[in-house]
Amino acid sequence: MGRPAHHRSAAVAGMLALALASGPAGCGPGASPAASPPAKVSQAETTHEYASPPPASQTVADPAMDPVQAVRSFASVYINWTAGTVAAHMRALAAQSVGQARSVVELAAAQTARDYELQQGGIANSGTVEAIAPLRGAVNRYVVVTRELTRASNTDAYQGLRPAWHLAIADVVALTPAGWAVSRWQPES
Repeated sequence: MGRPAHHRSAAVAGMLALALASGPAGCGPGASPAASPPAKVSQAETTHEYASPPPASQTVADPAMDPVQAVRSFASVYINWTAGTVAAHMRALAAQSVGQARSVVELAAAQTARDYELQQGGIANSGTVEAIAPLRGAVNRYVVVTRELTRASNTDAYQGLRPAWHLAIADVVALTPAGWAVSRWQPES
């Protein structure tokens, strides 16, 4: 069922250290410092994503005062839910985010609202945000480390499961006239 908890925590700490130390892809040991960043089309072909700014028409219900607060608030709501609250939590996150992050949580809200097994199993997730750090070499991009436990009240499927470490990458944008919002949310583990 995976590695013991102490090995997972060491692995997550190692991933965080690597992410912070090496910076963006292609800037690690052996990379040419003079290499230019790939064109957006080349990047899209490689990552299957095209990073674009959020639509100017998107507004945020309650922008955060600083980028770390925006990430912490988003992550905390994202990881703490019950079967009965998960769809509402995802809709609340949609109102507090823009761009890709909003799309991700809107989709999650729609999917979880009609997930029979989630509802019937009484599945819930709880956790803490353990660390948030700027991703070195990237502007307004953060590494987020959480420790989470999934359980269920109406099924034995999650019985004996231990808390697990998770890693996500979050981008933030400065809003006009003031405040910050998460614009991209990418769980890595």
